[in-house]
Amino acid sequence: MVEIESASHGVAALPAARCVTARALMLGERIDTSGLERADLVSTSPLAFPAGQSGFVVLYRFGVAVLFGLSPLEEDEILAKVGARVAGAATRRDDETLVLEVTPDSEDKTLANGRLAIKDASGERLLVVADALAKSVALARDERRVNAVFDTIEPFAAELASKGRPPFRRRAMLELIGQTLLVQHRVSGRVAVEDKPDVLWDRPDLERLYSRLEDEYELEARGQTLKAKVDVLGETARALTEIIDVDRSVRLEATVVVLILAEIMLTLFQIFVQRGH
Repeated sequence: MVEIESASHGVAALPAARCVTARALMLGERIDTSGLERADLVSTSPLAFPAGQSGFVVLYRFGVAVLFGLSPLEEDEILAKVGARVAGAATRRDDETLVLEVTPDSEDKTLANGRLAIKDASGERLLVVADALAKSVALARDERRVNAVFDTIEPFAAELASKGRPPFRRRAMLELIGQTLLVQHRVSGRVAVEDKPDVLWDRPDLERLYSRLEDEYELEARGQTLKAKVDVLGETARALTEIIDVDRSVRLEATVVVLILAEIMLTLFQIFVQRGH
């Protein structure tokens, strides 16, 4: 359960009547948030706290940081501090940006200009927004990884279909199996897209906001598509393994046949030699 302090207690509220830029960044494979606890925490899972002059930071263990209302210098300062706790730092930082318009007299809704209108910038609301942005960024990274493996598999499958035999050497096939299994491991179960943020247990009134964000970023559809692709990768890895096993069996059988023929020839030669004497 998320531990949340109400904005009325002086925590988790950004100034109203303003635009706030939310930026989600994929920093790496995992962020170690242990030991970062502080007195002004708004949430412990994910770790969320005020930062900078009037900003807000949310850190997810699956490698994403979501920054609200921070200046470039404040962002750099936060990222430098978090960087030492990132495992498997990303060589390419996927990011997602959303501008929030705080409109107290309006309901939470997406606007025609691509922005999101929210009633207030309380910690609870920002956690809901952060959850959607973090999942979208994580999905983008996983989608790119899976598609890269599919790009490698496609020419292999095309040649296998046209010629009836694998075009790769055994080593190349093993490398492809390794890539497939690695991506499958990294993607499977890393980000539970179907899970709603824990904050909704305490604030069910924010369900509609989350649903709108979920639809906006197509989280459910993208999650299902990604899962289907990962399942295909699993089947592909098994198929490649079976091809290698069959190839090994054929080679073994051929070796046995050659040895039998060699033994027959040797026997015939010995018989011939003995008759010659």
